Amino acid sequence: MSSSKRNKQLHIDTEALSTLALVQEGLLAPVTGLMSESEAKEVDRTRQYRGIPFPFSFILAPRGRRNQEVLESAQRGETLDLVCEGKSVGQLTVEDRFAIDPKDRLIHIYGSADPTHPGVRNTMARLGTIAVSGPYRVEYPLIRDTINRVRRMIRHTGAQKVSAMMLAANPLNRAHERIIRQTLGDTDLMVLFLRKPFTNEGLRYDIRHGALNLFIENFLPRNRAMVVPFENTYIFAGYNELILDALLAKNCGCHELVIGKNHAGLGLYYDRNRLNSIFDSLSDIDIEIRTVDKYVYCDTCKTLVSTHTCPHGQHHHIHYHSESIMTLIEHGILPPPILVRKEISANILAALFPNRIENLQETYYSLMPSNGLLEHQSDEQFYLKLMELYQTSSLT
Repeated sequence: MSSSKRNKQLHIDTEALSTLALVQEGLLAPVTGLMSESEAKEVDRTRQYRGIPFPFSFILAPRGRRNQEVLESAQRGETLDLVCEGKSVGQLTVEDRFAIDPKDRLIHIYGSADPTHPGVRNTMARLGTIAVSGPYRVEYPLIRDTINRVRRMIRHTGAQKVSAMMLAANPLNRAHERIIRQTLGDTDLMVLFLRKPFTNEGLRYDIRHGALNLFIENFLPRNRAMVVPFENTYIFAGYNELILDALLAKNCGCHELVIGKNHAGLGLYYDRNRLNSIFDSLSDIDIEIRTVDKYVYCDTCKTLVSTHTCPHGQHHHIHYHSESIMTLIEHGILPPPILVRKEISANILAALFPNRIENLQETYYSLMPSNGLLEHQSDEQFYLKLMELYQTSSLT
């Protein structure tokens, strides 16, 4: 999009651009645009917009000296160019501008303004003191492509019931697989929204995406599950996450949202002197919420089990703790296959440590059984064969 030299420029980051596009494409409806000062105050007070739960006001208040000067002088009806990373990405026509209290804004989003909170810290660094509202248009094809892909798949499969699951898959483990398979038992199509954060924490998105697609393509029925990127912007935070997840899934055409019973957003909270759960809010969103049990591996049952149905104590349970599994992977260690499927582990390690082993072919043929033919072996094939050796225990 070319920028007009006559227009003032408002500089935003990719996270703000993604969020603006999300609302523009109707994925957080009934919110479809930036809120005026009166609308913002009403939503922050009631946590509703047009009778539908919405946890806080949707506003644009970018930080920066240049942005401050532009917003202070902006006039009603004036068009501003939206610029991201030096490129014009859209335009906004000013209808309203108003002062905000950044601390108050942070409390509405995160329930806290504690600067040691990582979300608070990151948002504080990009939040200004003047908000602007008015009709806007941005170019961000990823969001539009995502919803079009989901809708095309629904039409292609003729799915009557569509389930959604938001996951990080950091990494994809056996508990994730169990939940996905369990859901597929009574749904026509499963849409896996893969979280794509604006940080460098954990496995790279392309590695997680590749591993999840490998599982779908090789271990699930064809055309029953699909992966779509879900840019995890600052608005999907804390106890608000579940409400916005439900709106996103519904507006993408899904009929139910699948979550774990240990989801952080399922807690109780006080509102208007009444004890509430998140389900009190979700009841007004036209989507079913399905909660699934926490899964562990029981060394007595010798299988993956629900903590709700296993009769053995916690000391018999191996937990699917993502951070601990990631510790192994980050050190280049293959996780045990009861935690992560060997094909997934091999795929991740090969992507994370390319060309890690010198003389790979020589090492492969020295250690691994073969059909007698000399063929080039990839890093991924090496890890797979190595796991098979780990699983070989009999010497008789």
